[in-house]
Amino acid sequence: MTIRLPIDPIEVFQPNEQALEAIRRAEVRGSWEFPLHQVANGTPEGTGNGLEYWFYTSRYPITKTSREVSDALSSLKAGDISLPTGWVEETAVSLAACGDLIQAADLEASNNQLFSQIKDVVFDKDVSFANYESVVADAHKVNEVMPDITSFRMCCTIEQYRTLTSHNTARFDVLNMANNHANDLGVDELTRTQDIAESDGILTIGAPRNKAEYGKCKTLTKNGIKIGFVSATYSLNGFALPPGHEFRIHVSRLMSRHVTTELDLLRAQIADCKEQDCDFIIASIHWGVEFEFFPLLGQIEAAHALVEEGVDLILGTHPHVIQPVEYYRPKGDPHRTAIIAYSLGSLTWDWFTAPHLILSLVLNLNISKGRTIAGEQRTYLKSAQPIPIIRNISLDKGKRTMQLEKLGDRLDEIGNATGGDLIKMKDYCDLVLGQGWARSSVVPE
Repeated sequence: MTIRLPIDPIEVFQPNEQALEAIRRAEVRGSWEFPLHQVANGTPEGTGNGLEYWFYTSRYPITKTSREVSDALSSLKAGDISLPTGWVEETAVSLAACGDLIQAADLEASNNQLFSQIKDVVFDKDVSFANYESVVADAHKVNEVMPDITSFRMCCTIEQYRTLTSHNTARFDVLNMANNHANDLGVDELTRTQDIAESDGILTIGAPRNKAEYGKCKTLTKNGIKIGFVSATYSLNGFALPPGHEFRIHVSRLMSRHVTTELDLLRAQIADCKEQDCDFIIASIHWGVEFEFFPLLGQIEAAHALVEEGVDLILGTHPHVIQPVEYYRPKGDPHRTAIIAYSLGSLTWDWFTAPHLILSLVLNLNISKGRTIAGEQRTYLKSAQPIPIIRNISLDKGKRTMQLEKLGDRLDEIGNATGGDLIKMKDYCDLVLGQGWARSSVVPE
């Protein structure tokens, strides 16, 4: 049987005629060129044309934003990161952060191939992080839940899990479980997924095992630097946690149209990081509007507030496209620069081939712990580099394989007959990262 690779979700989910007509009207009139934020930002706040807008933007991603959003983002660049004069480094940690890891049927055929071209920027670091969005289930359960590619629930087999989370003997060190698909199959499958990951030596965050862990951080110490992880998701896609198990996933109303962004759960975890004397705090936040290249103003304000509370790095996931990486300097310490990656995109997600859907970011950074000239011990961000990644999908005699590659390694192909999609992806990177991103494809040491 011949397999055709889909371009975008419209081809896969085949919306009804009413939705297609709404999409056609918006395309002709240009009425959805700017964000349509009166529609829902996520379940359960659905509105009349929310699904049509989702389908439209999955094909025509939103590349425009408002002046107030642009003005709210800091103008600092990666080159503005600096350590204090006279800084004496005592130890350091390198970190790689990736976006969504989502299953794709038959992905196991790409085992030990998926990461082969980007192993150096993902696994050859002291700490590797990703958002894991496909709970593990038996093969028969996967086939039952996802009988075809039109399922909105996400799960994968153990073989697909191995492909997503490892390369040969290397594995991710930390996986975030607080996302909108964490409860797709219920608490038992979430627990099984955590059991498997933790048996592999992977720290899972965002899904407390018991009530005592709710609102608490998770920590990882590497090279003498204690890193605290805090996490929350905006939604569980309407799959409510069962009575007595409400603590099992960190969920907050982060994207509501009706209430102010709820940060109390994240603040509680930040306070726990401080109580545990963490040197560096990372917040994994599953939020944002899918297929929009810029965050909401409320997200920017919330992110800045969390940095002022003590967060050093915010890793945003969920929109399936990349969004700006902001360098933000909080009040009170001129040497502290925090990074806010509003969306790292989806490192893997089905077999879509549209340029905006196969583009993601891997964020590489270096953390330095040492002493100021006055002898005070501090931990600061030393350097950072967002690295655009693309999915190279091959189809040979009906067999699909996937390999992740650095966009920067492919830029010399722009201008030839097959370079059109590369131009689009470069334009997207220029839009959210600035044109200087292409001058360096690896993080400085």
